[in-house]
Amino acid sequence: MTSAAKRLHRDDWLTAGLTALRAQGPEALKAEPLARSMGTTKGSFYWHFEDVPHFHRALLARWEETAQTALSKAQAGSGTATTRLRHAAQSLADQAGADAAIRAWARGHAGAAETLARVDAARLDCLHALLSEVGISNPEMARIILASGVGMAQLDEGQEARNTQSMGSLVDLVLALR
Repeated sequence: MTSAAKRLHRDDWLTAGLTALRAQGPEALKAEPLARSMGTTKGSFYWHFEDVPHFHRALLARWEETAQTALSKAQAGSGTATTRLRHAAQSLADQAGADAAIRAWARGHAGAAETLARVDAARLDCLHALLSEVGISNPEMARIILASGVGMAQLDEGQEARNTQSMGSLVDLVLALR
């Protein structure tokens, strides 16, 4: 690396990993293809990560943290329970691209499957709590909202703005059931 080259940090690798996962799938989550895509050597990768499985764990931890942060903001945010429910549902649409990639990876990777299960459980808990606050006690409604977000990601990949609108419409329909 020349002195004019940008020094890469751990976060750069994690960001590149999520981008590669979305664009090319889990096969792209190896040192050499990532290094090549970033214009650097594998040595830089191994400076930040002990090995590829360590990188995978760090990548999953980053995605989980991002998802949990969005849930925490929705639950603890200001505004009415209805507003917070909308924010929680919209966060599903905002994260749809990364979620779809993680779900695909989870079909063949135990660590990704475990992380996804934790995030989905937290999402269901959050949605159920917010729905209860607005007077909707049917436990299936949280599952329907989550499943709709998952499905929209598959239907309209890369269309987060459109998905956000659709999630808003779904929340309106659910609220009309009160």
